[in-house]
Amino acid sequence: MTRRADAAPERWLRKTGRGLYCAPGDFYIDPSRTAARAVITHGHSDHARAGHDAVLTTAATAAIMRARYGAESAGAYDCALYGETRRFGDVAVRLLPAGHVLGSAQVVIEHAGCRVVVSGDYKRRRDPTCAGFEPIDCDLFITEATFALPVFRHPDDRGEIAKLLHSLAVFPDRCHLVGVYALGKAQRVIALLRESGWDRPIYLHGALIELCALYESLGVALGDLRPVSGERKKAMAGEIVLCPPGALNDRWSRGFPDPVTAMASGWMRVRQRARMGGIELPLILSDHADWDELIRTIHDMGAPRLWVTHGREEALVHYARSKGVEAEALSLVGFEEEGG
Repeated sequence: MTRRADAAPERWLRKTGRGLYCAPGDFYIDPSRTAARAVITHGHSDHARAGHDAVLTTAATAAIMRARYGAESAGAYDCALYGETRRFGDVAVRLLPAGHVLGSAQVVIEHAGCRVVVSGDYKRRRDPTCAGFEPIDCDLFITEATFALPVFRHPDDRGEIAKLLHSLAVFPDRCHLVGVYALGKAQRVIALLRESGWDRPIYLHGALIELCALYESLGVALGDLRPVSGERKKAMAGEIVLCPPGALNDRWSRGFPDPVTAMASGWMRVRQRARMGGIELPLILSDHADWDELIRTIHDMGAPRLWVTHGREEALVHYARSKGVEAEALSLVGFEEEGG
């Protein structure tokens, strides 16, 4: 791309009460409230909300939104393949893989000779359940910053899964309850377990069943998955049971044989957070980029300007400025940690 020295995306892309708004194309990106036209980066509920009149997204994200919000989750969906261009007036928009969860996308916006990339949530490491992040040269890179502190350096995924399998070998008479987010983390943990040789059934809390079935319908093989409830809990010694994080310490978790409580999240890097949650086996597995991946991505995108949307903005802005990048924090509200 030939970069324009006078590129000024702030003239046509701005922060509003709903989120990022592209004025010449008349669309919002991951708006926090209903909009006439929305471009949705992925299916987590802090980015994908129901009720928009028209939605541009990937087919997988549209399927996830329908599963979570119902068939009438949006007035109309325009499902684009990665790399396909859509035009809204003088604005060209295309979606590229973000590597966050199945269907997740970066939004590439081109207008008046300027290219802007909005990352949505992303990670840079391999994930067997979704397409990997693709860097692209741009004038302005708009990035998340969920784990934008140097303390957040995620270990190798295979090592974290090995910790879980080792615990199963050491404690064969105990059930292993693993807290996972319903979208993305559950399916990734299952796929990583399969790659590590665990071919036994994996048991699921009822809240995880629908999205796992959806992943399989979209071509992501997860193996033998079974629901667990009632009397079956007593037979779960030596088994892996996945559940939402909120179920680890509620009434549902009673009845399992001496459970080892585990949690798969990037936040497990913070020991106090694990202790406060009563987590015996913290597994540092995140669907977001860690500090090193964020820094790598800033360099890979090659943008002279950086906007940071949500998370630990200050450290990333400081780093970027130290490298000569014109950086600022947008501090967008409404984005939580469903995919941590």
